[in-house]
Amino acid sequence: MPLLELSNIRKDFGGLRAVDDVSLQIPEGAIIGLIGPNGSGKSTLINLIAGSEALTAGRIIFAGDDISDFTPDAVYNSGIARGYQEPSLYFKMTVLDNVLLPVKEQRGEQPWHAPRWSSWQGEEAAQAERAMEVLEQVQLVGHYDTLAADLSGGQMKLLEIARALMGKPRLLLLDEPTAGVAPKLAYEIFQQIARLREDYGITFLIVEHRLEILFDFVDTVYVMHLGNLLAQGAPADIAEDATLREVYFGD
Repeated sequence: MPLLELSNIRKDFGGLRAVDDVSLQIPEGAIIGLIGPNGSGKSTLINLIAGSEALTAGRIIFAGDDISDFTPDAVYNSGIARGYQEPSLYFKMTVLDNVLLPVKEQRGEQPWHAPRWSSWQGEEAAQAERAMEVLEQVQLVGHYDTLAADLSGGQMKLLEIARALMGKPRLLLLDEPTAGVAPKLAYEIFQQIARLREDYGITFLIVEHRLEILFDFVDTVYVMHLGNLLAQGAPADIAEDATLREVYFGD
């Protein structure tokens, strides 16, 4: 059974069909690339999986459950987390506080426990310790008390990944994780992604335009064009396909 299965999903915005009858399967533990020209429907597809856009038609099955009608909160609680093209952080909060925010079912957030600090202080300390471990995993532990606004663009991308990890996702959706990042750090971000797959068993679906980096790390590439799934295959096969090169690069 695939971890994620999309069956004939469609998204219409008025008379515009942004995603048109897309079906695909993602096995657990894979790193999958999603590529295509601007406007091909990649980000909309990510939004549909994450629940931030409602399906027009089709089904989304995650870990055997139909999540087609789930709200974003329910999708997150099911085990899917996401990152954005522009980092969605709390810039006036520290790195550590940003990472602690997504922790699920915190006792201190419940009205009947919140006034009694002793009932949740141990849990909070344990979560803070885990947050520091996650920050160490993405090489940000030395910036734990830095305001998010004071990080570099690449560090902001890593912080967003760290924050997603606190929700213990099985699937992480990343929309252009290296956009605006210097080439060296962009490659390091993908090295971190590979390590996270190795250490945590997380599955990744990644939208990325920097194919020279993406193709070094993904198992399979899906190509979208005008809302349709045009092709899928190993990175080497996709790179050598003349038709896809014409669609994607204009060769």
